[in-house]
Amino acid sequence: MQRDAGSGDRTPGTPSPTHGGRLRHRKRSNEVPSDVNTTNGANLLLNDQNKYKSMLVRTYSSLWMMAGVVFLIYMGHLYIWAMVVVVQIFMAKELFNLLRKANEDRQLPGFRMLNWHFFFTAMLFTYGRFLSHQLVNTMTSDKLLYKLVSRLIKYQMFICYFLYIAGFVWFIITLKKKTYKYQFSQYAWTHMILLMVFAQSSFTVANIFDGIFWFILPASLIAINDVAAYFFGFFFGKTPLIKLSPKKTWEGFIGASVTTLLSAFVVANFMGHFQWLTCPRKDLSTGWLYCDPGPMFTPEGYDLPGWIPQWFPWREIAIMPVQWHALALGLFASIIAPFGGFFASGFKRAFKFKDFGDSIPGHGGFTDRMDCQMVMAVFAYIYYQSFVMVQDLSVETILEQILRNLTFEEQRELYGQLGKLLVRAN
Repeated sequence: MQRDAGSGDRTPGTPSPTHGGRLRHRKRSNEVPSDVNTTNGANLLLNDQNKYKSMLVRTYSSLWMMAGVVFLIYMGHLYIWAMVVVVQIFMAKELFNLLRKANEDRQLPGFRMLNWHFFFTAMLFTYGRFLSHQLVNTMTSDKLLYKLVSRLIKYQMFICYFLYIAGFVWFIITLKKKTYKYQFSQYAWTHMILLMVFAQSSFTVANIFDGIFWFILPASLIAINDVAAYFFGFFFGKTPLIKLSPKKTWEGFIGASVTTLLSAFVVANFMGHFQWLTCPRKDLSTGWLYCDPGPMFTPEGYDLPGWIPQWFPWREIAIMPVQWHALALGLFASIIAPFGGFFASGFKRAFKFKDFGDSIPGHGGFTDRMDCQMVMAVFAYIYYQSFVMVQDLSVETILEQILRNLTFEEQRELYGQLGKLLVRAN
């Protein structure tokens, strides 16, 4: 009698390894995907049959995104800010949906609206604080509108606090038995999202109004580093870099770092010649900008070593001081900012999903693309405030403080007092 395949020479009476005719397999760990378990971890991408198709899709979507960003840069600061807000909304939507459970949501009608209530309250608070003086400068021509905006800015913190408390009360009222744990976990998850999205990306908006240069350069360096790491790893990657991101390689990391530093120096010089990129925006208008570029964007001559003119027709090279600062940004973008991506990879592995969303073909969701950008935006803002921005009491700065802190009647009284002082001085 022919034995069943795989039965082996089991001794009669020993328990069968199968139960109910089905073979049980040990559950595999999700810490390292199967495509990494090759000999010595080498050739991470060489055996991927669909790698060229994936690269093509990723390239097409990247070109479309680049074209859209270039168009918005041409349109100006206000449109770039609108883009940031749209990206934030998509990120919040992706993150809100991660830990949702359909069964619990059906028992809690209107519970999703509470998340968005907290989201838009945080948006009003964040941008109200960052853009208050630009808003006042925009409304100074209309007395009635100026009074209204001044009052809104004055009581903005109270309004936001009241909206938050309203959401807090709403949450307490809607608590239901058997869903307490789910509701409180969603409440905590919502606040974590708000902290992650607004506490970091709000600095992006501050960079935009300090000058598009301080927004587009850090963002470009992250994109350049990401693309360079992908291509260097794609063609030369053999040595795994970190288990959280199995397809990241040392070859890609080092090649991307060198490419990012060189690109930072060159791109900063190119963008530094355009006033549209370097001038800060003091209001919310969309008109053309004119400003003194200042010493940061004024080229300085550097003599080249004596042996260089023997081979090249250059004796001197012009370098903007901002290019040296760009190297610091490039160093951060290539070494530290990728850890934002590693953090996101670890988070996705913890909850066992591949991407945060599927909004961008070949890239996943908006959150997948913004993980490093948010880390970079905070550093760019802090670096600009610490090492680049000149802290001086110029006439323009004093006038801005007057517009922000004095009512229209107080400004008129100040104007009269200054007039009297000038008459006495003459």
